[in-house]
Amino acid sequence: MAKRGKKYRQAVDVVERERLYPLAEALELVVKLSYAKFDETVEAAVHLGIPKGQSVRDTLIFPRQFKAAKRVMVFAQGEKVQEALSAGATYAGGSEFVEKIRAGWLDFDICVATPDMMREVGKLGQILGRRGLMPNPKSRTVTTDLAGVLAEVQRGRAEFRSDKTGGVHLAVGKVSLGADAIAENVAVMMDELRRKKPAAAKGRYFESLVLSSTMGPGVPVDLAQFEV
Repeated sequence: MAKRGKKYRQAVDVVERERLYPLAEALELVVKLSYAKFDETVEAAVHLGIPKGQSVRDTLIFPRQFKAAKRVMVFAQGEKVQEALSAGATYAGGSEFVEKIRAGWLDFDICVATPDMMREVGKLGQILGRRGLMPNPKSRTVTTDLAGVLAEVQRGRAEFRSDKTGGVHLAVGKVSLGADAIAENVAVMMDELRRKKPAAAKGRYFESLVLSSTMGPGVPVDLAQFEV
């Protein structure tokens, strides 16, 4: 195991490991304990009580923005190419971009595709899939409403998806936003997770929530205000 630095060990000592902190207090502590010279990202790690084999997946728009502009690749053809570019896409086109990506080009952050392009885009499954870039109807990145989706992306749309253990990991802000603003983003995230609760999920749904900055220790949060 890698040895932790002095500043991290000092930060860990401040957190009461057996205590569940109210959200506002937890975030104040996360911000206070950030010590890197850069603006650290605040991460949320939620564990959900969902049946094995099920997942929770959707997108949301945070009320407090904190991410840089996204470079968007739209796979489309005909009039949809110009529609995408007019709506803010960084790149838009068809098979020529499929071949470009197969050759190693990946100068974008998000992929969107019209349904008629998915046969071509499917050829990029291994390349885009392992990077989490593959367009998918469930995340509304396979759509004919390019203007609507691109508007959401520009407003800071984020995608979440639970892993095999029921864990959801999502960036919810930057330290520079401040605790109050980040708390608004966390509340929206929890509301969206609650909305996506599977019908088959019984018993306790929110099992744990831990907040941390990029370099800082995790701070466990009291889930009483989020209980469903």
